[in-house]
Amino acid sequence: MKKTTIFFAFILFMLSYTTVSAQSKLEKEKTEIGTMLDGFNLAAAKADYTAYFNYFADQSTFIGTDATEVWDKKAFMVWAKPYFDKKRTWNFTSLKRNIYFSKDAKLAWFDELLDTQMKICRGSGVVEKINGEWKVKQYVLSVTVPNDVVDKVVVEKTPIEDALIQQLKSK
Repeated sequence: MKKTTIFFAFILFMLSYTTVSAQSKLEKEKTEIGTMLDGFNLAAAKADYTAYFNYFADQSTFIGTDATEVWDKKAFMVWAKPYFDKKRTWNFTSLKRNIYFSKDAKLAWFDELLDTQMKICRGSGVVEKINGEWKVKQYVLSVTVPNDVVDKVVVEKTPIEDALIQQLKSK
């Protein structure tokens, strides 16, 4: 009976140790991702073209605030180059960030509220651990619209987006 009790106590200890160890590993990974995203935003603010684009995986996508803005890394680099060259980039600071992991912890996704020149925006995306470093696989930037003014915003964007809707439907 004592051997059985000791055996089950050992199993419970190992399970709790494994759970605590896994949780602390995820917390470490969250910290790494947060540091990476802060560096990503800082590189843009400093107009450091090379550093900024090194945060992206080779196969990655940037989705901007305009409905037409969906770029792979190479196309986004071409679009962004003049802004970086003129030192007229963007300055985003995270106000609140959430990070989630796949079961194998090789992929993570995040959402964050950002303080920007456009006021509060939402950044979200997917990151992957590649060769020991977290890299952006997809980044989506959205302008937030307070519910109290959404009707006014819709009035402003209707003529522009009605034309785009028709164009997209005709394809």
